[in-house]
Amino acid sequence: MPSESGCSLTIAGEPEEVLRAAVMHAVDVHGHTDDEELRDGISAGMVPAPADVGAESFVQVVDFTSDDVERFEELEAEWLEGIGDGRTATWSVMATDRDEPGRYYLLVGFPDYEAAMRNSKHPATQQIAEKMTAMASNEPTFRNLDAKRVKNF
Repeated sequence: MPSESGCSLTIAGEPEEVLRAAVMHAVDVHGHTDDEELRDGISAGMVPAPADVGAESFVQVVDFTSDDVERFEELEAEWLEGIGDGRTATWSVMATDRDEPGRYYLLVGFPDYEAAMRNSKHPATQQIAEKMTAMASNEPTFRNLDAKRVKNF
């Protein structure tokens, strides 16, 4: 929420938790009135938290080509539902290669290598891997990367 007072507080969590905490802060610290306008303004200003990438993180990169990448979004939703609380992946980025149309890179972040291996062994991950391979025009390749340093600019 934009702040005229220069408040730099950041709140992260589930949307309902963030809204509740932000309203309490706005009322207690900034003297706002807890009303629909305040709640709507806070809700409108909420954005996803940035990816949590630390120096001990593990990143898997999947390189694949496909003419039906929209299908990947469906597969990802199916995977998220199937893996539930067993998910150890914390973020992902899907990128398309500007120099080679139809080539995609999926970067998936994990807290560490062991978490990634638990995720890989989960039946829901095995299923999405099979479906992704069938969707791809080539055999996807995987790169397993240990983060050495992370810099925010």
